[in-house]
Amino acid sequence: MAVTIKDVAREAGVSVATVSRAINGQDGVAVAVRDRVLEVASRLDYAPHQAARALSSRRTRTVGVVLPDLHGEFFSELIRGIGQEARAHGLHLLLSAHHGDPGEQGSALQAMRGRVDGVLLMAPTDGGIVPLAGQLSLALPAVLVNAADPEGRWPAVMVDGHAGALRMTRHLLDAGRRRIAFVSGPDDNRDARERRRGYEDALREFDPAAGPVVVAGDFDQASGARAAAGLLERTPRPDAIFAANDAMAIGCLRACADAGVDVPGEVAVAGFDDIPLARLVHPALTTMQVDIAGLGASALRLLVQSREGAGAGDGIRSIVPQLVIRGSSQCAGSRPGP
Repeated sequence: MAVTIKDVAREAGVSVATVSRAINGQDGVAVAVRDRVLEVASRLDYAPHQAARALSSRRTRTVGVVLPDLHGEFFSELIRGIGQEARAHGLHLLLSAHHGDPGEQGSALQAMRGRVDGVLLMAPTDGGIVPLAGQLSLALPAVLVNAADPEGRWPAVMVDGHAGALRMTRHLLDAGRRRIAFVSGPDDNRDARERRRGYEDALREFDPAAGPVVVAGDFDQASGARAAAGLLERTPRPDAIFAANDAMAIGCLRACADAGVDVPGEVAVAGFDDIPLARLVHPALTTMQVDIAGLGASALRLLVQSREGAGAGDGIRSIVPQLVIRGSSQCAGSRPGP
């Protein structure tokens, strides 16, 4: 017999109205209560609509994609890669954004249950990973994108941010930069932590006594510009600024231009990701190139293999970014580092 919302309410020890609010991500539900309701709904395999439940008995030819945001060049490229691979497999996409809110993430995943054959999920913050057990049914194939489940329940495709940041910092050191500052992302973001770790490891490798200079950013151009403006006022001023993503690096370029600081003559600037805009700014941005569309395509292929029982859906697949040297880190006539 089909599980109803009353069954979930009885098992969770709450009212039907509370179950409805929790599953739909509405306000007025305590975090602990929401987590309990989502856990019970997942365990009982409850689908909010019986029409959706009917779909789960056969292939929907649809894949759910839940991302932190749908805005910006990174997500545009990621969706492009997922979409191209989905088209090759005759699949459709159902997109949603959770904006870093675990409650919205849970609501999006609950809404997709019964409507999709599998889910791609990017939950890069610690708060997004913790509640996954109560939000994802283990019976539904899922692949994490740039996120890892500590318990290894779901396969993942990830960018090796540590290796990329290590390589970029070495490049700046090879180019003669000695006062390298780093603009980091949010503290609860795994990518930000891994890229900062690579930067700090490279500094220690070069000079064990060297102290890192880290300024907080928020992965957007405005925070990069603010961070760079503050760094340019320091004495001594950094001779290189390495930002944890290209958006912040482009903000750093703007701050240097506003302050009349020559890039790369006085300060080198470097980023991470190689979004399309990185080639178009002036000077063109040195960055770690991530095949962002390829990241999305690889995740979709892994999900298809997992859905078809091909046995390839275990563990973590790592993508190592490549150094791309452009004008923002190399003075005219200088030779690229190794």
